[in-house]
Amino acid sequence: MKIRTILSLSLLIVFCGGVSARPGNVFKPKGAKKPPAQERPIPKPKAAKKPPAASNDLTVTLPGKVKLEMKKILAGSFLMGSPEWEDGRVPWETQHRVTLTRDYWLGTYEVTQAQWKAVMGNNPSHFQGDDLPVESVSWSDAKEFCERLNKNSSIKRPKGYRFDLPTEAQWEYACRAGTTGAYHGNLDDVAWYDENSGDQTHPVGRQQPNAWGLYDMHGNVWEWCRDWYGEGSYAGDATDPTGVLSGSDRVLRGGGWLNYAQRCRSAFRFDFSPGYRFYYLGFRLALVPVQ
Repeated sequence: MKIRTILSLSLLIVFCGGVSARPGNVFKPKGAKKPPAQERPIPKPKAAKKPPAASNDLTVTLPGKVKLEMKKILAGSFLMGSPEWEDGRVPWETQHRVTLTRDYWLGTYEVTQAQWKAVMGNNPSHFQGDDLPVESVSWSDAKEFCERLNKNSSIKRPKGYRFDLPTEAQWEYACRAGTTGAYHGNLDDVAWYDENSGDQTHPVGRQQPNAWGLYDMHGNVWEWCRDWYGEGSYAGDATDPTGVLSGSDRVLRGGGWLNYAQRCRSAFRFDFSPGYRFYYLGFRLALVPVQ
């Protein structure tokens, strides 16, 4: 009888919380303090929801439901060109302050062969692959791509904007993304150029982006810009510059898979005639304010 009473009292004490029956016992004494956060049981996490697309980004739906992603570039001011001490600098990179007063969008990636085919219905590229940048396109070809988008009423775009090539200033501003050095990052990590390309183009977006989320601004393929090439466009500080009024060649930027590092610098300028095609010439789509 005595033994039975003792056992009954012990079970009563355990049940009421006087003694913990096991670690983390859910039965707590009345009035017990809430344990510190680090000691509380961690709830099972819920399945993460896919975050909504950033409001500043834009996805253009091309014919055949092919997508083309664009990043919004906010208006701002920067030093265009290169300092005299920069390795590889050439005389026509005179530094001058440029102010861009209107926001615009720029392709997250270089235009791919899948996107080109969706709009133009052909593929002129030497290196074939849907995710590879389109190349062997002239400035005139790239402009035709833009005009077809502008004439297609089913392709939505913000009011007051049109598809075009970026100006040289818009291109360099976006490439730098707030940086002031020769490259926006370590070149081996952000670009395909002669040291790591294996003498060919590579699928877009495989290297690291710049601070504004743009890929392959250095290397892979040269990118056509809207401007005529001319040293006069670097004559002094400028607001919303569009280059010289006339010329024989159009501007190219960014360097390509076959170029050495210095040709891929943020400030480096190159040029070819508008009708020239070769397997290192491509482009990046822009969405710019209507003039």
